[in-house]
Order: sequence, then structure tokens, then C-alpha cells
Amino acid sequence: MKPLLEKPWKFNIEIFLIALFSIVLHLVFNNNLEYHRDELLYFSLGSHPDFGFATVPPMIGWIAWLMQNIFGYSLFAVRVFPAIISGIMVLIVADLALALGGKRYAMALAASGIVISIFGLRTFSLFQPVHLDLFFWTLTFYIIVKYINSEDDKYLFLFGLLAGLSLLNKYLIGLLFIIILIAILFTRLRLVFRKKMLLYGILGGTIIFLPNLIWQLVNGLPVINHLSELAETQLVNVDRPAFLIEQIIIPGAASFLTIAGLIYIVLNKHQKKFRILGIVAGTVIFALMLMRGKSYYTIGVFPFLISAGAVFYESALKKWYFRTAFFTILLIITFFLLPFGLPVYKAEGLVRYFDKIESQYGFDFGRTFEDKSKHSLPQDYADMLGWEELAEITGRAWEMIEKKESAFIYCENYGQAGAITIIGKKYGLPEPVCFNESFRYWAPRTFDPDITTAIYINDEMGDDVRELFGKISVAGSIKNQDAREYGTTVYLCEDPVMSFNEFWTSRLKELDSEN
Repeated sequence: MKPLLEKPWKFNIEIFLIALFSIVLHLVFNNNLEYHRDELLYFSLGSHPDFGFATVPPMIGWIAWLMQNIFGYSLFAVRVFPAIISGIMVLIVADLALALGGKRYAMALAASGIVISIFGLRTFSLFQPVHLDLFFWTLTFYIIVKYINSEDDKYLFLFGLLAGLSLLNKYLIGLLFIIILIAILFTRLRLVFRKKMLLYGILGGTIIFLPNLIWQLVNGLPVINHLSELAETQLVNVDRPAFLIEQIIIPGAASFLTIAGLIYIVLNKHQKKFRILGIVAGTVIFALMLMRGKSYYTIGVFPFLISAGAVFYESALKKWYFRTAFFTILLIITFFLLPFGLPVYKAEGLVRYFDKIESQYGFDFGRTFEDKSKHSLPQDYADMLGWEELAEITGRAWEMIEKKESAFIYCENYGQAGAITIIGKKYGLPEPVCFNESFRYWAPRTFDPDITTAIYINDEMGDDVRELFGKISVAGSIKNQDAREYGTTVYLCEDPVMSFNEFWTSRLKELDSEN
């Protein structure tokens, strides 16, 4: 069958400026809050690049290593990469709208839609695997649309390679590929399974993903333990009706595009050849709801739906003033919702904003944490406070230690350990020891010389530590009540009553047996 003609991509100054605006927007408010708890973990992975980690594939660690070696450890170093990806996403989403049959207005509307969406604002402001995950999901939809339009087998090859590459970033995208391959069986596209280029692509993708698969097998498949723990401690709290409601809330003003896009791509006869992708998007949302996935797990389908929605509005709104009015309405809604996606204020201003939203409108979305407890700030923002204070207190405590060669820092959770690893650089702090997350892989099996002084960081003193050291004093604690780590204390522990290495060896045996 002769390939269909595609609309060629041309440089569009409007789209380029929207992409540039997106990058700048995410960097302008860079310093309003501190590092995020998860950013501290993922950026710490860059100090130990590997083919796998405790809860994530290796790609985020590789990128962290690259950013550290180019920019260092500042907030800018942590957040510049996600900001750049946000600009690239604008270009992809705009061209996706073009490939779906849109023209100039649809391209601009789609590009603006990804920028103003709450999930886009939040995702591209933080260094987490999520921003790359969103990029890979969108690229997957993009490649399929390009293949449907052109029937060029090179897109089948790219599809296979992309599957392997994207699994190096986040395993969740495997669900998308499974649903796509099953859906294809029920359409004329099932003929692609006879194409050699698809098989070559899948082979290439398998080779790309193989090092992480081997790492998982060698290390006892830690991803299984992570998924089990996640299901028991977090996903069990997911409320399915709330999950569906949040599919409308998460895009913010862009929900006008996502909802219209889903309906349009599934029901409109002019989009029949792309209907399979609408069905895939809907199936992903439905499957994640049944699996009690977190509500944001679905965001990978939203950029495609935004592009489809933009094409719909271009066809529905013929007059320039209707198009302008619709775009203006989206901007006005986004202006009022902006703090939900981006920390446009300092912590005090954000607290006032969310207090006002609740008192005037009875809306407290975001301030209820995963454990159902309620706080002054949404969990993501509360996780971006207190770390500088913790590193500074620990720095003072470290300076008080005379024999630093026989001292070490212990942290109870990965956020604390990440803060000492990343922020602690400016205080000359050594890398801490922690058994949480991937930090457990880097914990020493023994200390030489034996430990005589330890800095212990936790929300309370552990009984085993209290019994081990003869002298324990409080160096300080996090005083910011808006921080999730409020009350976390830094203890200076001296004069062990027994060999620390003996204690440490027995402790490691206990942990090994638990794992």
C-alpha cells in the first residue's frame, strides 16, 4: 500500500516561543522552595551510577550524574533538565496536533495546553523520573500517529527501541505497551506483527533494557519488593471514585482539552484511523483505576488527548473571536490555579493561598497526605522544606567532632540522606549511611578505624543507639512546622560502650535476613 502523505514539520516561531516560555517559567520560581525529598534521592543516585536502583530503573541516575558534572549540586543543576524537557514537550505536542489533522491554531492551543496543565507545571518543575516518563509516553503516541499517517516502517523500528529505552526510566510505561499491542490485534494494524522492522525494533529495545533486567535478577528483583510495599502502604488508600474525579482536576484548565480530545478521537468519523489511540488512553485510565494506581499515574495519556482536543476546538471554533475567547478563558482559569502546579509563592504565601481556597470555597485538594493526615501545604510542597535547615544543623554538629576519621553520619530515611549528600556538599559533610531506598547498597560493611562518634538523624532516638553510646546530645531539630520533616532531630552520639563494628555487624545481619 502506498504511504499516505504527511504534513511536513515547519519551523513555527509561535511554538518555539511557547516552548521557550515553558522553560523559563519552570526556572523563574526555582528558589521559592527547597529541594524536594524525592529530588534529593534521585540526584544522589548520580553519585553512584549503575544499571539499576532499589525502586527505579537507572536512567534518572545517569542524568543526575551528567547534571552534577556539568552544573554541580545547586537547585538550578537539579531542575534545569526537567525544564528543558518541558520545552521539548511543547514541540512534540504541537507537531502531534499537526499530525492529527490540525493547523496553526490547533498547534498553538496544544502547545499552550501542556504548559498550563497542572500536571505539566508540577512534573517539569521537579527532578523525578515522572518528567521523562511523560516525555516517553507522549513520544510513543507520537510515533504511532506518524506510522498511521505514513505507514513508514522506520516508525515500527523506533517503537521497539523506544519501548526498551523508556523502561530504563520507569516500569509503569510497560502497561502502555501491553495495552497497545493487545489493542492492535483487533484492528487492521495487526499486520504490523508481520513486519521485520517491528521485530528488529523489539530486539533492539530488548538489548537496551537487558542490563537493567540482569541487574534486577542479580539483586533479587527489588522492584517486586518495592511494588509490594507500595501496594500495602500507599495504594491501599486510593479511593476509586476520587481517582476518577482527579483525572479532571489534574489537568486543570487543560481538562477542557483532555475530555474533548478523548471524546473526539473515539467518536469522530474523521479521526477513525486514530480511534485505537483514544481507546488505548481510556483503557489505561480504567486499568489504573482498577489496580488502585495513584491518580497521577495516568498523566502519560494527557498530552496526546490535549493535542486531540486542540484539533477538535480548531474545527469547532471557526471565528477568530471564539478562538481567542476560549484561549483567554483557559489562561484565566490557570492564573487562579497556578499555585496548585507551581510554587509561585514562598512557603508562607502558599499556606495563605491554600487556607483561602479552603475557607472561601471549601476546597482542600492536595493538603491531605497519602496517609490521610491533613497539613498546611500539599505533600509535594511540604516535602520541599526543612532540608537546608537539616544540613546546616548537621554541619555544625560535624564541626564539633575532633576525630572525623572515626565518625560517620546516619540518616533514617532517604530524604534526610539525600539532604546530607546533596546540600551537605557546601558544609563539607561526608556521604551519610542509610538503609532506606538505594542508599542501602552503599552502606559500608565495616568501619576502619572503628567508630567513636556518630551523628544520628531521626524524628526520635532509637533504643539501640541510646544503649550503644554513653553520651548523647541534641545538636538541633527542624523548626519549620510546614515541613513534612518538622521535628526531625540531629543527635551527636559519643563514647560507645562497645565496639561499634561489632554492633554494626550484628545490625547488618538482621537487615540481610529481613531482605
